[in-house]
Amino acid sequence: MRDPRKVILSPIITEKAGIERQINRYTFKVDPQANKIEIKHAIQKLFKVKVRDVNTVKVHGKVRGWIKGVIGRTPSFKKAYVTLERGQKIEELET
Repeated sequence: MRDPRKVILSPIITEKAGIERQINRYTFKVDPQANKIEIKHAIQKLFKVKVRDVNTVKVHGKVRGWIKGVIGRTPSFKKAYVTLERGQKIEELET
């Protein structure tokens, strides 16, 4: 089993993610090779909570700017929406 800190890269803190926290759903940037089972085990081990469901999505990078004939690009990454069991919450991410 992989190190949970290599599977979960960072939490995503946005306005939409803040609204979803009210229904026990947290958003994380995860390793692109991680599967749902690895993500579930990593969240449970890192934050000591019970995970009910994990949904993933690949976010493709966008083309940005045109500087001296060079096209820039934002990086692609994988995002995981983690739904916790009722009554559970991740205290470290609550604001």
